[in-house]
Amino acid sequence: MKPYRIPEKENIDLDAFREPDSTFSGYTYADYLTWNFEEIVELIKGKVFKKAASPNRRHQAVSGNLFVHFHAFLKGHICQVYSAPFDVRLSKDPDIKTIDSVVQPDISVICDPSKLDEKGCLGAPDLIVEILSPSNSQVELQNKYDLYQEFGVKEYWIIHPVENTLQINVLVDGIYQPSRLFTTGQKVTSNVLPGFELDLKEVFEES
Repeated sequence: MKPYRIPEKENIDLDAFREPDSTFSGYTYADYLTWNFEEIVELIKGKVFKKAASPNRRHQAVSGNLFVHFHAFLKGHICQVYSAPFDVRLSKDPDIKTIDSVVQPDISVICDPSKLDEKGCLGAPDLIVEILSPSNSQVELQNKYDLYQEFGVKEYWIIHPVENTLQINVLVDGIYQPSRLFTTGQKVTSNVLPGFELDLKEVFEES
């Protein structure tokens, strides 16, 4: 995994990045490795998106609570959990000049150790959690949903930290089947992690 950037501060201007079109297929992981911005950026199908550089306190609290529960449950298991910044590369070809999608989910659970290397994860995690923030665009959210579905992320959790809701999208025959919205006081389980049970009160309520 590459070290968390940044040695010097720069303002990223997304308008300066060329949009993919019929003559330009978009940016790749090779390009991504050369960028040096203060903000964390992600690639989705060759297009650059800026991820919130400094998630707010609420976002961090929810992420931390959730990570602690996953981490405690997975002790002694083959599955491993990672929190952002952690590069997940999604491509059918491992060549860095071909990979056009590199995302940094808030939380990733990977149950296949062969997908892990020093740069992060090459291939689909078994479970991904994204915690929404004001900076998330609808285009970005839809693109990630489509991307995770295409590459076979078995469970995609979407958390709204202000409304205290969780939706779990489970991959069935290549298509996500969304759950109802869960909220504080309810308990959820995971198809990916048999035996895992989470009381959302412990995720959304702050100490």
